[in-house]
Amino acid sequence: MLNDGTGFKKIYLAMGFTDLRRGIDGLANIVRFHFRLDSYDKNTLFLFCGKRSDRIKALLWEGDGFLLLYKRLDNGAFHWPRSADEALEISEEQYRMLMQGLEVVAKHPIRALEEPPDLM
Repeated sequence: MLNDGTGFKKIYLAMGFTDLRRGIDGLANIVRFHFRLDSYDKNTLFLFCGKRSDRIKALLWEGDGFLLLYKRLDNGAFHWPRSADEALEISEEQYRMLMQGLEVVAKHPIRALEEPPDLM
C-alpha cells in the first residue's frame, strides 16, 4: 500500500526527526498542534521518520477512523529531509521517488541566477 501513492489527496512529510514510539494520538497531535494541519483531512497521508532512516510511520484518516502504517526496509534507507522542523507537502511523483529510496528534497537545489556572470 505504501509503495503506491495513488488515491491520496495530499501527502505531507514531517521533516526532521519524529519519535516513532508515538501512536495514533501522538502523531495526530503533532500534525494538529505542531504543523497546524488537520489530521482529520480524509485521504491525506502524513509521513514520519525517526533517527533510523530505514523505517517510517504513516497516519491516514479514512473517515471512520485512523489507519497507522509502519514500514521497515530490509535493505537501504529512506532519504528523509532533516533540515527543517515543518511539514512539507509533496506530489505523488515525489512520493514514489521517496518510496524508491531517492531524494525528494535536494540538499543543494539549483537556483536561478539573479545576475548573469561576467564573462569578460
